[in-house]
Amino acid sequence: MIEVRNLTKRYGNHIAVEDLNFKIEQGRIYGFLGPNGAGKSTTMNIMTGYLAPSAGDVLIDGVSIVDMPEKAKAQIGYLPEMPPLYMDMTVREYLSFAAELRKVPHRKSRERCDAVMADLSLNECADRLIRNLSKGFRQRVGLAQALVHEPEILILDEPMVGLDPKQIIEIRELIRNLGKKHTVILSSHILAEVSEICDTLLILSGGKLKAVGSPAELSREQSGTVVVTVTSPAEKEKLLAALSPKLAKGKVHLSSDPDGLVRAEITLGEENFKNNPDLASDPRRFVSNLLAQSSCPYYSVEVMASSLEKIFLDLTGEKGEPDKKPKNGKEAENGSSL
Repeated sequence: MIEVRNLTKRYGNHIAVEDLNFKIEQGRIYGFLGPNGAGKSTTMNIMTGYLAPSAGDVLIDGVSIVDMPEKAKAQIGYLPEMPPLYMDMTVREYLSFAAELRKVPHRKSRERCDAVMADLSLNECADRLIRNLSKGFRQRVGLAQALVHEPEILILDEPMVGLDPKQIIEIRELIRNLGKKHTVILSSHILAEVSEICDTLLILSGGKLKAVGSPAELSREQSGTVVVTVTSPAEKEKLLAALSPKLAKGKVHLSSDPDGLVRAEITLGEENFKNNPDLASDPRRFVSNLLAQSSCPYYSVEVMASSLEKIFLDLTGEKGEPDKKPKNGKEAENGSSL
């Protein structure tokens, strides 16, 4: 879907990104993670055609963003960190304008505007001025303009910056739903946002690619273990019975939170992954399936954030020196600061 080849961007003597190489596959949600100044926004701006690279290229379905920018950009929807909104337009007027810029046929424009407003719950404010909308709804309008021309690829730069907790949850759910129809690439400087939404993380530091993989893969590569947490309203005995048969060698620690929910922390090591490729490839999905098969209700299944924080700090050199080469023999990139 997207192939980044030897991408470099210089500003005078400063190298913002240096010799990046990675591939983005169709139908997944990718997260660029790295500290401020890691090169996340620069990389995204080059991928979307807003900046020209100093060297290298980006191929969108085999089409060069350098040699054939108009054709390549037609497949991309882009939400920059500061959404390009016109405050004196209504939501409907703005989306019609965006559709015209994106060369959506006039006969189809209203249909597309109505569709994206419905998908992003904007119908009630369709005729309101954008200046009168909350930050969360302005962000939805920004997403709508990125989707109005039906792109295959959606690139989001810091989509949750400046939002309150309720708005973050809403936008997070929107992105998950968008990931069912589009290939989504998003950046953030907040680890929890990216790790909770994304299938694959790309860690960038100092303009260089440091690692790529799912949260579980990165945890395994760095520490040899993965800690999966489950939050469930079920009784402890039922939760343990659902997990123990397939995770007998895993360490399961159960506790209760103030709301009366049960929290299970499952520590998985190489002995768990050795003969179980499904567990190794996606522990979250494997554990979710175990619970579903036992009709055990749950609210969340996540890779524990604390282990990811240590990985991030190690790889970006925030503590100690990061490794010189990408992990797992793969080239990776992306950044998020803590």
